[in-house]
Order: sequence, then structure tokens, then C-alpha cells
Amino acid sequence: MELKQWLATLSAELGTSDVAMDDNAVSILLELARDSAHEVERVAAPLTTFLVGIAVGRGSTLGAAAAAATKLLMNDE
Repeated sequence: MELKQWLATLSAELGTSDVAMDDNAVSILLELARDSAHEVERVAAPLTTFLVGIAVGRGSTLGAAAAAATKLLMNDE
């Protein structure tokens, strides 16, 4: 299954079809996963994106939540 089809199928199953998983959102999440995997450790990638997702579910925008996480990652050097 290709990525866009997978995301649409999963979104329908989870009842999150109202959330935009456009190219911009995918790019933000993949960059965040990459950065957290490299700056912390590999397993940080899915856990970081999960926590950012919770923040979005609680009212933050994806951009703001990802930026806050990235700021922490880059300040930890």
C-alpha cells in the first residue's frame, strides 16, 4: 500500500478524517522524527511524534508543537 492510501485508510479507521495529512503535515512530522532520532536516539522518533500529536489533539497547531519539540532538540546540544 502506498503512503497516501495508507494514511487515508488509517485516518478513516481512527475517525480522524477531519485532520489534514497533506504534504506539509507529512513533511513536518518526518523532519521531526528524523531530528529526534538523531539528536536523542532512534526510538525517540515515534514517541516524539506521538507526544506532538497529543499536543495537537489538545489544541496546539502541528507547526507550533513541532517547533517547540525542535527547539528543545536543538537546545540540547
